[in-house]
Amino acid sequence: MAIRKINPTSPGQRGMTKSDYQEITCTTPEKSLLKPLKKTAGRNNTGRITCRHKGGGVKRTYRIIDFKREKFGVPATVKTIEYDPNRNVRISLVFYADGEKRYILTPEGLNVGDVIVSGPEAPVQIGNALPLELIPLGTIVHNIELTPGRGGVMVRSAGNAAQVMAKEGNYVTIKLPSSEMRMVRKECMATIGTLGNSEFKNLSIGKAGRKRYMGIRPTVRGVTMNPCDHPHGGGEGKTGPGGHPKTPWGKPALGYKTRKKGKASDKLIVRRRKK
Repeated sequence: MAIRKINPTSPGQRGMTKSDYQEITCTTPEKSLLKPLKKTAGRNNTGRITCRHKGGGVKRTYRIIDFKREKFGVPATVKTIEYDPNRNVRISLVFYADGEKRYILTPEGLNVGDVIVSGPEAPVQIGNALPLELIPLGTIVHNIELTPGRGGVMVRSAGNAAQVMAKEGNYVTIKLPSSEMRMVRKECMATIGTLGNSEFKNLSIGKAGRKRYMGIRPTVRGVTMNPCDHPHGGGEGKTGPGGHPKTPWGKPALGYKTRKKGKASDKLIVRRRKK
C-alpha cells in the first residue's frame, strides 16, 4: 500500500491523505458472504447512550470473515484482494478445493493465485494457519485464538504481528504488538505472517466530515462545559480540572486502574505491556 496526497483544492483537502488502493483487485464483494449491519448509534436495548461519540456514518454491509480457519487439509486459492469498510486491513476471497468460498485477513506478501492451507500438516508459510505448538520459535503470526476452536481474537488489525517466543508444557508464550508477553494454550490456532496495509497508521483524516463518514461524532472537552454537565466544567475563562481528572460521571480518569483484581487470565500474562 502507498499513500496518495490529495490536491489542496479546499482547506479540508489540504494535508488529507488516502490509500492508493493499488493492492485491490476487485471492487464487488462476494454476495454469499455479506450480511446486513445494523447501526446502534452507541445505544443499548433501552435506547440509552452507553458509548458516546457514535452515530451517523455511511451505510455498510458486513463481510463474514473466517477467523477460525478450521477447514483442515483443504487447499484454497486466493482469487481476489478486496477493501473491507469494517476494518483497516484488506481481506482476501479464497476458493477452497471443495468449492466453498471464504474471506480471510490478508497478510503482507499474499497475492492472487497463491495457495493456502490450514491444519497441523500445513507448511509454515505466509497465509497458512497452524496450532501454536507446531509453529517454530521466532515465527511472526497474527489472528491468534485465546480459546481453542473459538476463532482468532488477537492481532487482527493492519500492520500488526505477534512473535512466538517460548513453549513450555501446555502453553506457548507469544509477544504481542503492545510488547505484552502472554501464554496461550498450545492447541490455539494462529496464522503465519504480518498483516498488510501497514501504512494505515500514517493516513491523515484531513477534515471533520471524513470522521462523520466513519460514524464518529464530535468529542466535546469537559472544561468547556458547565458545572452541571461535567466535573471539569465552569469557572471564569479557561480553567483546569481543579483536582484529579474525572469522567462526566465523576469516576477517576487518566491513570486510574480499572482492571478487576484476581482475573483468571492474570496468571497467563508473563510481562505486562509497556506503560
